[in-house]
Amino acid sequence: MTPTILRRAGPDDAAKLALLGAATFLVAFAHDHPGEALVDHTAHEHSAARYTAWLAKPDYAFWLIETPLGAPIGYAMLCPPELDITPEPESLELKRIYTLPGWQGAGLGGQLIDAVIAEARARGARVLYLCVYEVNRSAQRFYARHGFEKVGEQCFMTGSVPFTDWILRRAI
Repeated sequence: MTPTILRRAGPDDAAKLALLGAATFLVAFAHDHPGEALVDHTAHEHSAARYTAWLAKPDYAFWLIETPLGAPIGYAMLCPPELDITPEPESLELKRIYTLPGWQGAGLGGQLIDAVIAEARARGARVLYLCVYEVNRSAQRFYARHGFEKVGEQCFMTGSVPFTDWILRRAI
């Protein structure tokens, strides 16, 4: 497999994050999310402007995995918790973690989780949350292997269409 580079993303990476975010969201959810709502959600939530705004916030952090030629193939996002449950004190949320399909199974997700956990610990967090789509069994198994357990559920809207996400928690 082609070598990869994991690095912290900066302000100049908004376009790469937006492109990767849109691509991975479409791949992950096109099978059961209504097309128009999916496209509208992706255009808003994965715009370069949205990533630029997040990258400017000191309590947000991003990591990119790229090929040696700079092609983005995976990313993760750490931020304050935005959950339908009351988060425990000193907690953060792994808001997004994706790799392109051709790169899954190569250990890149584990590298991203390790980077996020190291940063969360450095910030003094004791708990890390994340949300996962209730029908995404492979992601649920991946998170379980990394010590996450289900602690609740919440509604995730794609346009006006509700979906159920599991809220997972891991002590760090």
